[in-house]
Amino acid sequence: LLLRGWWFALFTTAGLALIGLLGMWAAALETLAQVVVAVVIAILISVPLGIFVGRRRRLEGLLEPLLDALQTFPSLVYAIPFVMLFQVGYVPGILATVLYAIPPGVRLTALAIKQVPPETLEASTTFGATPMQRLWGVQVPLAMKGIMLALNQVIMMAMSMVIVAGLFGGMGLGFKAVEALTKPDTGVGVESGLALLVMAIILDRLSQSAADLFDRGDADR
Repeated sequence: LLLRGWWFALFTTAGLALIGLLGMWAAALETLAQVVVAVVIAILISVPLGIFVGRRRRLEGLLEPLLDALQTFPSLVYAIPFVMLFQVGYVPGILATVLYAIPPGVRLTALAIKQVPPETLEASTTFGATPMQRLWGVQVPLAMKGIMLALNQVIMMAMSMVIVAGLFGGMGLGFKAVEALTKPDTGVGVESGLALLVMAIILDRLSQSAADLFDRGDADR
């Protein structure tokens, strides 16, 4: 309601009610918990790394092939080494999701840092700001909209790994979808797919609206 208004609040209420009526509430909560854990870990890694890389063009050039490679690998490949280390369960799915979601987070954060006007940075230096004050007082606040968009993409990448996590014992909606394929059970497949769709739309729109708040805040300043 606060971020998107009445229409989206009504859609969210109806979507959550639909998940409950389909009997997918418990599985959806399991999926949401795994996504939140994976997103938090991925953001804690990708945002500081993106800020660091965005201020160093040479390092960005060196890191670019690695990020390209990580985004080129099929998503299923990420989980295989973690299954060998930890066996099937929640851990391989979460770790594979973290690894899959980091590259877009790093790229978008670095891009946001680079797009801060150099004139603004020069002005802060002229007024006696130290490099740390310039970073945390000027550069990061002005890049917050881009960083929030990085969060949005990390969330979407995590949602896209739900089925892969279900393949390796991650439970939740991903496991329901895999179960529907192996039985086969079209009804369960459709129900889990609808629940995933509703969750993805809600998380996507809310994170986009959070980014817009920073944009409006910059305009007010």
